[in-house]
Amino acid sequence: METKKMYIDGKWVESVSGKTREIINPYDSSVIAVVAEGVREDSIKAIAAARKAFDSGIWSSLSGKERGNYIFRLFELVKRDHEELSRLESLDTGKTVEESRWDMDGIADVFKYYSFLAEEDKGVVINSPFPDTSSIAVKEPVGVCSQISPWNYPLLQASWKMAPALAVGCTIIMKPSEITPLTAIKIVELVEEAGFPAGVVNLVLGKGMDAGAELAESSLVDLVSFTGGIETGRKIMQAASINMKKIALELGGKNPNIVFADADFDTALDYALNAVFFHAGQICSAGARLMVEDKIHDRFVEELKKRMEKINIGSGFDEDTEMGPLISAEHRAKIEAYVDLALKEGATLETGGKRPDGEEFAKGFFYLPTLFTDCDSSMKIVKDESFGPVITVEKFQNEEEALTLANDTEYGLSAGFWTNDSRRIQRMSNGLRFGTVWVNDFNIYFSRAPWGGYKQSGIGRELGHAGLEEYYEVKHVFNNYGTSPVNWFGRS
Repeated sequence: METKKMYIDGKWVESVSGKTREIINPYDSSVIAVVAEGVREDSIKAIAAARKAFDSGIWSSLSGKERGNYIFRLFELVKRDHEELSRLESLDTGKTVEESRWDMDGIADVFKYYSFLAEEDKGVVINSPFPDTSSIAVKEPVGVCSQISPWNYPLLQASWKMAPALAVGCTIIMKPSEITPLTAIKIVELVEEAGFPAGVVNLVLGKGMDAGAELAESSLVDLVSFTGGIETGRKIMQAASINMKKIALELGGKNPNIVFADADFDTALDYALNAVFFHAGQICSAGARLMVEDKIHDRFVEELKKRMEKINIGSGFDEDTEMGPLISAEHRAKIEAYVDLALKEGATLETGGKRPDGEEFAKGFFYLPTLFTDCDSSMKIVKDESFGPVITVEKFQNEEEALTLANDTEYGLSAGFWTNDSRRIQRMSNGLRFGTVWVNDFNIYFSRAPWGGYKQSGIGRELGHAGLEEYYEVKHVFNNYGTSPVNWFGRS
């Protein structure tokens, strides 16, 4: 099996250590690829290439329209290779290929959207209070950007970082998760095909503690963007503070999905499933914290349990599969530990809570859709982001209680609620302390709307115009056309 390489300064290269890594299919534990395993020295080389490319101006000095044309070409290539990218993503992550196709649609749209934003006028004239002067705020690219992406949505999350950074004129070093690098490698192949200048886009592979650490620590990097777990996010924040580089962090969430008694019952029920079980619940915005008004609680739980027990699990390439495996044996063990703790804390297991029976599941990292009731906000299973196919149900009596409970979290990424009361819609939308609030919907995002969280869900925003702003520095240029001596110093 040919080793897939890293991409540094316009060349495909092995790791300086000579190390490689086997990439495992979560469905059956088979080896689907061998890739170079980068170390710190590889990241140093990639940073140097990106630094040289940025400082030379071969990318930043192009007009916005010229950069936009490159990014638009990337959009066209993603559309062309849509099916290949979808299959690679499902092989890598275990999600259904249909979900991966939806991801590729979103990725293409992101590149298309930012290809046009690249052409925007970046100067803002300021009304100067002094005569015979001019004042302008100029937006300039921040510089060299490290972009560290997670394993759950490898190319989707990478595209959210790549497109705006390239649009404004930054150069980048991409580092995907070491366990899901295949679509990142493929997108860089498309970058090369699109003709991007050498050093503008670089790709390093490997573990965070090896290849990733230098990307956060290096004084030659101007910004680091990271999506992933909160503990790693804290380490990156500490590392970046050494030289005060800019940071953008998306660190997940524990997202309430609130169902009021006046909601459309069947639709809210259907979306309670949609909110969690795509990609086996391995979604930072998953509505795993379900909150149901007491008037409909018992009926809602009963119907939810029935639907969950009908979910078809299996290979992501089987058209009948509704939910694939978890990403790894280690991650499944983490879910199992949370389930065991929930039982000890007094939650009631309604269904699931174990691995599925059957020989067809023996080699993969499968776990049954799991439902807990009798939950409260003091439980770890409610407070922590378990990141799996697990729903916890809390009961509330009124709107005030629902809002208080929903905001009782250290996270603030997203929340959704279901009601037909227009006045309640306004009150809840105003009161929920989350970066995204869905009304009578859940898990909707698109390229034009900002994405990010309050509190410990992160710093900064991706997508939309706000995502573009993350990659700018603002410079004030003041020009005095009639300067004359002040004669303040040395008058005696």
